[in-house]
Amino acid sequence: MISPVIPTYARAPLSFVKGEGSWLIEQNGERYLDMGAGIAVTSLGHAHPKLVAALKDQADQLWHTSNLYNIPNQEKLAQQLVDATFADTVFFTNSGAEAMECAIKMARKHFSSAGQEDRSDIIAFEDAFHGRTLGTIAAAGAEKLVKGFGPQLAGFTHVPFGDLDATEAAITPNTAAILIEPIQGEGGIVPASDAFLQGLRALCDAHGLLLIMDEIQCGMGRSGKLFAHEYSSISPDIMAIAKGIGGGFPLGACLATEVAADGMVAGTHGSTYGGNPLACAVGSAVIEVISDASFLDAVNRKAGALRQKLEGLVAAHPDVFEGVRGTGLMVGIACKVPNMDVVNAAYAQHLLTVPGGQNVIRVLPALTISDDELAEAVNRLDQAATAIEAAL
Repeated sequence: MISPVIPTYARAPLSFVKGEGSWLIEQNGERYLDMGAGIAVTSLGHAHPKLVAALKDQADQLWHTSNLYNIPNQEKLAQQLVDATFADTVFFTNSGAEAMECAIKMARKHFSSAGQEDRSDIIAFEDAFHGRTLGTIAAAGAEKLVKGFGPQLAGFTHVPFGDLDATEAAITPNTAAILIEPIQGEGGIVPASDAFLQGLRALCDAHGLLLIMDEIQCGMGRSGKLFAHEYSSISPDIMAIAKGIGGGFPLGACLATEVAADGMVAGTHGSTYGGNPLACAVGSAVIEVISDASFLDAVNRKAGALRQKLEGLVAAHPDVFEGVRGTGLMVGIACKVPNMDVVNAAYAQHLLTVPGGQNVIRVLPALTISDDELAEAVNRLDQAATAIEAAL
């Protein structure tokens, strides 16, 4: 008999009822140290007082009007994002997948509105993840995502991540854009090199293409910069963000230059809920905190300390772990044993991590996590690894 909630998730046997900073609490009072942050979503931890206050204040005033009318909170957050990034304009959504759908439509519409309707193809990369809609699974192309869902949305070519020559060879007269995650998240925490991102920008400039960045998981301070592409000193034309921008409240956005968005006129795209007063009140509070230089300095300092501790953990358990990779507080630990064995052993230590591709466990703590909590997390991972070794 099917459950009332359709069983599309392989859920852990845990049910949390409260959150405090980097901790989640079950009904029985047991506390779990959260190193997953809802898959890089609760960027400022659980129940951050600034976000709670912003949400409560807005909830007392206005929840929803639709985009038939101007939304002051939306205009404020859009200006904050424009001021902090390459972008000239922003479209708000409820999720990362919707932000990616907007990015794909925008790239195609840009060329169509210029009379180049045949230029609709997008080059994307193997092992990518861009969402679960029909458009975004086609953009990723992995069999596990597309199998069983019928004909795929046409127009995507997939090349190996990091291979600039293969990317250039894939460009045709019908190519509109190149789409990339600066750090692949679901694919196993795989950062693109600065040289590769710079090469993609150069290819786009040389061939008149748009460069689309998917910073849904790696954005909003997660990498130690506000957005991960900043390390390469290049800018995209279009960028999809979500997860951390809402701090736990559903919110996404598609950012773009004025040129890239020139085809997106009234009636070409829309969302009933996207950018509603509640979401944008929270998002505005989030970016006020994360965009502060001293906050990002603290993220980088904590990231360095965590990386050092995890390197020591890997060295201490060579039969369990293989290596550490990532940027900022977006860290992957490659495993020699099945990664779910490590995730489950960590549950036994009241520690939450997230599995990822390439047999990795993802460590994605709140950006506000304390030094003591980071040390405690590594200690609990050490105990989990010791338990696994005992069973080998």
